[in-house]
Amino acid sequence: MTDPHGLVDKVVAELPGWLPAQRWFGGKDRPVTSVRPLRTTVLRGGEPLLVHLVVEVEQPGRSEPYQLLITEQVENYDATLDHELTGVLLDLIAENREVDGLRFAHEPGVELQTGLRGRPITSEQSNTSLVFGSQYILKLFRKLTVGENPDLVLQRALHEVGCEHIARPLGSITGELDGRPTTVGMLQQFLPDAVDGWAMATTSVRDLMTERDLHANEVGGDFAGEARRLGQAVATVHADLERALGTQHADGDDIERSVRAMVTRLDEVVSRVPELEPFVPALREAFEQARDTTPGAIAIQHIHGDLHLGQVLRTVHGWLLIDFEGEPGAPIAERTALRSPLRDVAGMLRSFDYAAHQLLVGRPEDHQLAVRALEWARRNRAAFTQGYAEAVSSSVGDPRGRGYLLRAFELDKAVYEVAYEHANRPEWLTVPLSSIARITGEGAAQS
Repeated sequence: MTDPHGLVDKVVAELPGWLPAQRWFGGKDRPVTSVRPLRTTVLRGGEPLLVHLVVEVEQPGRSEPYQLLITEQVENYDATLDHELTGVLLDLIAENREVDGLRFAHEPGVELQTGLRGRPITSEQSNTSLVFGSQYILKLFRKLTVGENPDLVLQRALHEVGCEHIARPLGSITGELDGRPTTVGMLQQFLPDAVDGWAMATTSVRDLMTERDLHANEVGGDFAGEARRLGQAVATVHADLERALGTQHADGDDIERSVRAMVTRLDEVVSRVPELEPFVPALREAFEQARDTTPGAIAIQHIHGDLHLGQVLRTVHGWLLIDFEGEPGAPIAERTALRSPLRDVAGMLRSFDYAAHQLLVGRPEDHQLAVRALEWARRNRAAFTQGYAEAVSSSVGDPRGRGYLLRAFELDKAVYEVAYEHANRPEWLTVPLSSIARITGEGAAQS
């Protein structure tokens, strides 16, 4: 029988070099100075051994907990690569089992099929998801945050009010961190025939680029109809979140905190990215205009928090929203705070810009293709906001009537993108910078 303590010691010794190469590791910007185990749970004894491991990853200026599934049977001990062994997780959830403080539970009224293999989805970024057969998908939250994960909380709340635009939550795995119950994983209905919005949108852009003499509305792969339906779906989810968890009106302090956060982010990013410097006066002006929002005029509530085309799926029945945990790099207090639904709208508008311009990154400048990309973005942004306005609740209202606030939120998101691209994909920096130039220029023309 394999000694779990010996396995943990071997894995922990290799983690400082192994972690930075993982897609889901959120600390690639700093070296890993040390790793120490916090909690070890043997989920399956014997051969092969399956161990759930929570470690504390030390880096300059921060210390964060991550979870791993480990075994000796696969490369780098990563048990998520063992399709047979990961089936243990589904079986434990189906049986409502508790293993040494790690609680596996299915949702009320749910019956699960057992004995299925779990294969990992390789395209994921900040977490690891395992698909079982064609029925279930289990998301393992790699970087853990104390308490219930907002992804589980919000999707449970949406399911309870009958939301049609999410995949049904089926179960969860809960551990303990700093003495508090902490979400380790969540199980949902898997939709094998679903297509993500990014793939659909970029296919539409590719069709347009190959028919460069045609306008966006003349190409067979026109996406505007889907963009409008997506807007309706997002507005419906916002209305369902309002029904499930309530809403309130932003007071003066809420508005001031929001504007201060935007200005602080701008100051931090421009100190690292000099290319942003020419736009600082216009950005400050846009953020200051948001400060003029009348207290009580804006609704705030629970929102998705990281909405873009990669966070939506198109099924035969319509659009679904996924991954409600918010921006993974943001503090948990920010991810669970009440915010304006217009932030989700702004996130999707930014995603349309990215989809339109991603094929131009790294290519020689082509004026006609640049014109077509901007045309595609404007057409689909307009279709999305139109669809959103058609289904929005009265407390939020038509986003087109909140132009100055929506513009501030979109510019704030673009500033975040500047920081991200500068640190991770410098060749993409032109995408958010050109958007900032366009949005601030349009704002100046309207004033």
